[in-house]
Amino acid sequence: QVHLVESGGGSVQAGGSLRLSCAASGYLYSRHCMGWFRQAPGKEREGVAGISNYGPRTYYADSVKGRFTISQDNAKNTLYLQMNSLKPEDTAMYYCAYAPWGCIDPTSDNEYNYWGQGTQVTVSS
Repeated sequence: QVHLVESGGGSVQAGGSLRLSCAASGYLYSRHCMGWFRQAPGKEREGVAGISNYGPRTYYADSVKGRFTISQDNAKNTLYLQMNSLKPEDTAMYYCAYAPWGCIDPTSDNEYNYWGQGTQVTVSS
């Protein structure tokens, strides 16, 4: 079993920055993908960014390219999402996810088996 715990959310003004963290525990496969997703009230959950540890390779939603950076520290079993130039439309609950044995589309919900509880990000105008 894999457990994921997010942290780093908060309230910022438009143009500000936040760094989200996701601490993973349990058995982690040597080849896997991890990702960040978000869900705003009344909207469906959407993929934000994904990363494979074989490469590594990163993937981003068009809406966050150039502003967000996903990374991982394998020594600490921690996933990060650096968010810069935040916009009000970035306001959402952010979740991290884990997919054993890698993935084909790291921005798809169907690729992931384990999910964290989420951390709230609020961006004011």
